[in-house]
Amino acid sequence: MIFVMLLLVLSGLAWMTQILAMLKFLIQYGISVWHFLGLTAMMLPLIMSIIMPFSLFIAIMFVYNKLIADREITVMAASGLSPAQLARPALLFAGALTALHFALNLSIVPSTQAKFYDTQWEMRYGLAHLKLQEATFTQMARGLVVFVEKVSGHDLSGLMLYDSRSMTASVGRSAGISAGSGTGQTIISAEKGKLVHTERGLSIVMTTGSVQFRDTSFVIGTFDSFDMDMNMSDREHGAGFRARRLPSAELIRNARTLDTFSERNQRRIMSEVSTRFLSPFMNILLALIGVTLLLKSSLLRRGGFNMAAPMAVVGMAAAQSLFMVLTDKTTTLTGFWMLFSGQMLVIFALLFILLRERGIKKRNGKKRKA
Repeated sequence: MIFVMLLLVLSGLAWMTQILAMLKFLIQYGISVWHFLGLTAMMLPLIMSIIMPFSLFIAIMFVYNKLIADREITVMAASGLSPAQLARPALLFAGALTALHFALNLSIVPSTQAKFYDTQWEMRYGLAHLKLQEATFTQMARGLVVFVEKVSGHDLSGLMLYDSRSMTASVGRSAGISAGSGTGQTIISAEKGKLVHTERGLSIVMTTGSVQFRDTSFVIGTFDSFDMDMNMSDREHGAGFRARRLPSAELIRNARTLDTFSERNQRRIMSEVSTRFLSPFMNILLALIGVTLLLKSSLLRRGGFNMAAPMAVVGMAAAQSLFMVLTDKTTTLTGFWMLFSGQMLVIFALLFILLRERGIKKRNGKKRKA
């Protein structure tokens, strides 16, 4: 129950920070509150997957510290329970959370992240949320301003467009104008226009108008039909390569063919592979750090200030920080397997300490009988 409470509280706080960071979608793009909350809620599975090991560690520290303070651990140890048996509830719970964490990392988080980025793209550049006000200059992108006298859905009347972006593709293909270096200014006026949705974003199909282009030369022309790709965003490449949204099967295939990707994307792929497949084991590792230090200290100390809790916190922080640094630095499959081996080595070392404590108690018991 403590774990659930911590997970909900910490996830809620992290969700609130996401809401504050993304308020521009609510203000700038004119989307509804419910759509905005739905967008930010798609980040919750990722947030929970990050917070889960910390919440488990804090819950274990709280429960076992209370047992130690009430002398319940001492009584149970005196009745014959070994440290491994005392730690069993925490480790079983950590094992169940590890399985849940794998389900989040391998299936739920990639699908929700893909939906999040697609929805974010639609809110920024899709027709459904584009708001053009009548008789108002609207800046649709940096260097792109549109003025419309009348708006009826996606149909526009009395259209004037100013484009000073350095994109040659933004200059009309239908008009047959060469953009030169692509750093000039384009002014287009048309009687009517229509917004259409393409794979690359928005396009405006205009009829009966004129175009003026100025770069190294000044060009004026008229047109009956003019199709302008506004190039506000590229769904595939505008936001860069995002390994987090890839399905796990595709991510594994990419990891096996790293040579086909750039050096930067290789690092992103392997970092995501390491995080997705190794972070669930941090539940077991952090649980072992907590129970091992607390139980070993409580059964061995004879009064005085107990440093087990501060040492456990330091150990947790060191383990989590080292894991995050190493996953970010992993660039090859060899590095991934080395990180996995190191993680398993620490886990088995901590398990050995718990089991060895039991062996010591048995030997001491035999000596007393003798």
